[in-house]
Amino acid sequence: MNGISKERYTGCLLGGAAGDALGWPVEFDSIGEIRSLFGPRGVREMKPGKGGLYEITDDTQMTLFTAEGLLRAWTRARHSGSVPDFATALAHSYLDWLATQREQPEVPGPEAAGSGWLIDVKGLHVRRAPGGTCLSALRAMQSPAQKVAGNTSKGCGGVMRAAPAGCLAVRINKSDSTGTALLAFEHGCQAAALTHGDPSGHLPAGVLATVISSVLQGETVEAGITRSLAILQGRNGSGEMVAALKAALELARDPMVTPSPEVVETLGAGWIGTEALAIGLYCALVAGGDFARGIRLAVNHSGDSDSTGSIAGNILGALLGEQAIPAEWTEKLELAEVVRQVGEDLFTAFEGTESWFKKYPAR
Repeated sequence: MNGISKERYTGCLLGGAAGDALGWPVEFDSIGEIRSLFGPRGVREMKPGKGGLYEITDDTQMTLFTAEGLLRAWTRARHSGSVPDFATALAHSYLDWLATQREQPEVPGPEAAGSGWLIDVKGLHVRRAPGGTCLSALRAMQSPAQKVAGNTSKGCGGVMRAAPAGCLAVRINKSDSTGTALLAFEHGCQAAALTHGDPSGHLPAGVLATVISSVLQGETVEAGITRSLAILQGRNGSGEMVAALKAALELARDPMVTPSPEVVETLGAGWIGTEALAIGLYCALVAGGDFARGIRLAVNHSGDSDSTGSIAGNILGALLGEQAIPAEWTEKLELAEVVRQVGEDLFTAFEGTESWFKKYPAR
């Protein structure tokens, strides 16, 4: 625990937001179209939006609301001495996110818990191509106590928001690193299963959380993948996830392969969870300790560029720390201070102060 630093927590969240912002302008473009717009090396630097800021999307928005839900559950448990109910708290926070997208549940559930602070952040009330599965699953949610979405979606909308589960597990678990990894995995899967019912939609979220928890504890990305493969062993529906992890590892280990968009695309397009995670992991594995190199590789392909960039950014930010992110990328990053604050709060995990309870109400 002594090697865990706040800068790696803020790096995890800011790194994800930076990858999201770099990939967002080319999310729906083929690699050919990207090269025609930005040159043969593809997109290299941030493209400002209408307000001059580097825009984040639903990937970062939902990551923030994931962190809020987890922190609210832990705050309530610490305050009352009860067992934390992470799934219900996450559901409430995701319903708050749904409200920021000017949507509401189709069937009113029981009285909602009081909202946390993020719903009052005006900048989070923008709509940037939110995932259809996330919207439909939350609209159809019968109750915040519902644990698994009633769909069979394999989409990447579950994994792209799961990094905070790995962050918090490291701070609250008193067991060894293996126990921490398992806790991260379970919380990541819990969060994603609220909107993605197929194992290939929620198991990737558990794996991302496991990898994040591993690197925050000083391990390598590859070690995090190895831990994940052990956790996945024998789990129902894990075949696609295991195959995707092994494909990413084999590609990264092959000395004859030079990383390129064409190589990335052999892992898929990133629209489904297993493929998005495989791409993010591969780019982190071959980045060589260079944050920008890994993120550029993660967004330059014909697929879900903002999600793969976000996943790679979460991993590399946790591994390398905030200082590894190019300063020019974060200076004009939309809501950078909010993202940084949530990263700091995940590092703190709990604080029995009035200001903390105002942000993360224990009810």
